[in-house]
Amino acid sequence: MLSFNTDDLRPQDRFDHWCEVRGKTLFGVTIELEREQRSGFRGQFAAWKRGAAVVSEMQASSYRIGRSAADIARRPENSLSIGMTVRGPGWLDAGRQPYQRVGEGQLTLQHSNLPFQAVPKRSDGFEFRLLKIPIDSEIVLGAAAHDLHAALLPQSAPFARPLTALFSALVNPGADLDDPARDVVHAARLVLLARGRLPAGMPECRAALRTGFFHAAREIMARDLHRPALSPEAVARELGISVRQIHVLFEPTGLSFMRTLTAMRVREAARRLQAEPRMSVADIAFDCGFESLSVFYRAFQKAYDMSPREHRMAGLARQATG
Repeated sequence: MLSFNTDDLRPQDRFDHWCEVRGKTLFGVTIELEREQRSGFRGQFAAWKRGAAVVSEMQASSYRIGRSAADIARRPENSLSIGMTVRGPGWLDAGRQPYQRVGEGQLTLQHSNLPFQAVPKRSDGFEFRLLKIPIDSEIVLGAAAHDLHAALLPQSAPFARPLTALFSALVNPGADLDDPARDVVHAARLVLLARGRLPAGMPECRAALRTGFFHAAREIMARDLHRPALSPEAVARELGISVRQIHVLFEPTGLSFMRTLTAMRVREAARRLQAEPRMSVADIAFDCGFESLSVFYRAFQKAYDMSPREHRMAGLARQATG
């Protein structure tokens, strides 16, 4: 992992160094900020590999950013870029349509070798995540991608939900992905689906959609696992797909929907048993969606080869000696 923090530099050097390292050298972009605001600039940045792609995460003071023809000539790329504004909305100009307002939690999609400009709406800083996927004719299945100018993907757009879920999994360093290289390729194809460059009926596109919907289903399960009534029907209804399709999503994992949900509930209960030592085992079990204590104890024993109370005591012992 590559990481950088301006706190390690003198205040008067921070912005210039950020422009050179984060801007021109790593990303081939130009960063601008009024001179009188530069002494208060702060930023931190991290980047790591996901398959053939590069994930970047940054938090910094607000500034203007763009990729000009000169930037592209100096540092050309052949990648698809998927970006998400986590905090700090702004305006995007790709020179093709009026400024697009980019809100928090929204994705922007583009080919990396095209110009754009972005302007912050506020002055209280931002957090941004970026996935850059190198592409070739095999990955894009022969579709044209070089002319994909930067554009916002509305959250209500077709394919937005599976693409956003897969993106979130890929940029999460703690996500447990069975095959990151495959998932990166699926993400590239979902971008092309979302931008109308590939038909959804292609076998490769159907596979990409299954992967995206799988991660979307897991997001819903993680969000709602405290609800005892959470079911395949409820998840299918939210995603707009059939219950049969929900079951198909989980077939490659070797675990059914309900077994996956039980494992997620047990894992969350295990975390809370150690994080909340004053809360009773029963209350935690019910808070994690178990309707029966006997079912919870059996599932926990099977997963951890110890009782919930033993797991809690082991965690407290580690904290006492650590």
